[in-house]
Amino acid sequence: MTEPARLGGRYAVRSGWQLATLVDRRRESASAATLVLDVPGWPGHQPGQHVDLRLTAADGYTAERSYSLASVPEGSNRIEVTVQRVADGEVSPYLVGDFPVGSAVEVRGPVGGWFVWDPARDAGTPVLLLAGGSGLVPLMAMARARRRAGDRTPFRLICSVRTAEDQLYPDEIAALVARGDGFEARTIFTRAVSLTALRGPRRLTDSELAAWGWPPELAPRVYVCGPTGFVEAVSRMLVAQGHDPAHVRTERFGPGGG
Repeated sequence: MTEPARLGGRYAVRSGWQLATLVDRRRESASAATLVLDVPGWPGHQPGQHVDLRLTAADGYTAERSYSLASVPEGSNRIEVTVQRVADGEVSPYLVGDFPVGSAVEVRGPVGGWFVWDPARDAGTPVLLLAGGSGLVPLMAMARARRRAGDRTPFRLICSVRTAEDQLYPDEIAALVARGDGFEARTIFTRAVSLTALRGPRRLTDSELAAWGWPPELAPRVYVCGPTGFVEAVSRMLVAQGHDPAHVRTERFGPGGG
């Protein structure tokens, strides 16, 4: 994709969209980056929601994608999205590697009201977060919101990623665990692990989910996000273990142009 129009240029904003400016980019892994966007008049959001981004090229061509919000709602005009580069994608490689700071992008949102964690509603109810790959992003927003609020709701996070190089936010997750306030986390690898790893590379098993998650008797709130295959497999295991389907909230992504 060619470089989109700049702020102040010939940029026609469509109804329901507003202009945002890329103010910073942070590398999260070899194939992912967090984009910091300034969105004037941002109305705020809940952890777990997402936004739609639309890029417009100089020739008028547009491309639109949805990305989960990674940032904590904090009453400012700045939001963050973490984008995972899709090898054959049209948009994600540009956003991760080439989208210039200072450029404009259209934003629509926040979007979604089902896949959110509300500490006021769910105070004290254990939370289980299950992430496949970049499905960690909205779950991390929940963990960050918990930390910012000083909330001590018991959280357990299980991340499934291909290799150690694919991990998102590993240092931050380790710091959350080190706080000792009821946040626990485990990461499993499905493709390759180090020689010192206690577990070989494989997908999450039913016995591991039962051991590392919350027992269904506690009626935890469960959030599952990741590729369609991961979400469907984990959801089936949870229901088979006795979790109430009404307490299992899912969000999935699949091939869509990247």
